[in-house]
Amino acid sequence: MKSEELRDLAVNALEELKGLDIVTMDVRSLTAITDYMVICTGRSTRQVKALADNVALKAKQSHAPCVRTEGETESEWVLVDLGDVVVHVMLAATRAFYSLEDLWEPVKEMRDQKTNS
Repeated sequence: MKSEELRDLAVNALEELKGLDIVTMDVRSLTAITDYMVICTGRSTRQVKALADNVALKAKQSHAPCVRTEGETESEWVLVDLGDVVVHVMLAATRAFYSLEDLWEPVKEMRDQKTNS
C-alpha cells in the first residue's frame, strides 16, 4: 500500500468517528522515519482511544504491513505507527501543550533555507 493511500485510510478512519482538527503533514523531506504525520484531536480519552483503535483496525483490514500503537492506557495521546504514516490522536490540552505542528515547522523552514542558499 502506498503511503498516500495509507494516509487517506487513516484520515478516513478518523473522520468516520468524528475526529476534530485533522492535519496531515508531508515530512518526507524532513525525516527518514516516516512519510506522513497525521494529527487529530479527540473530545475525551474514550474518543481518543476509539479514534486510534479505528485507525489500527482499518489498517489491519487493509493488510497494512506494520501496525503498532502506544499510549492506550492513559489515552491522552495515542500514537498509531503504520510505518510510512504516523498518526497522533490527542486530547485538545495535550495537543496544545506539545504543539507538534509548530515543532515540525521550524525544521521545515531551516531545511528550506539551506536548499535555497
